[in-house]
Amino acid sequence: MTDFITGLDHIQLAAPPQSELKARAFYGQLLGMTEIPKPENLRSRGGCWFQCGSQELHIGIQENFSAAKKAHPGFTIQAMGELKTRIEAAGYMISEDLPIDGRQRFFTHDPFGNRIEFLEFDKVNK
Repeated sequence: MTDFITGLDHIQLAAPPQSELKARAFYGQLLGMTEIPKPENLRSRGGCWFQCGSQELHIGIQENFSAAKKAHPGFTIQAMGELKTRIEAAGYMISEDLPIDGRQRFFTHDPFGNRIEFLEFDKVNK
């Protein structure tokens, strides 16, 4: 059988209308992702895109928005303690969870209520 899937290009999260500034503050300023330009033919839809390692995170505007409470992206990180402190200082709640397969992890929610997971690989298991 042919291996059709060769990687992950991007993840899209939904956000309510007129929320681009909050998305830029959270994903860009707080988490340190670099905003990348949306293609010209998609800009009228609103939203914003960010570089996330070799993948992209797309924040798409959705009318009648409802936050993802269970479904979530899992971002690999470094300096977990520093990131937790930064997120909490910005007023976001952190929820701890059990480590899995050599990865420490925690969750938060973006300004729109979408669940976000952060995972840091143990140095030995990298």
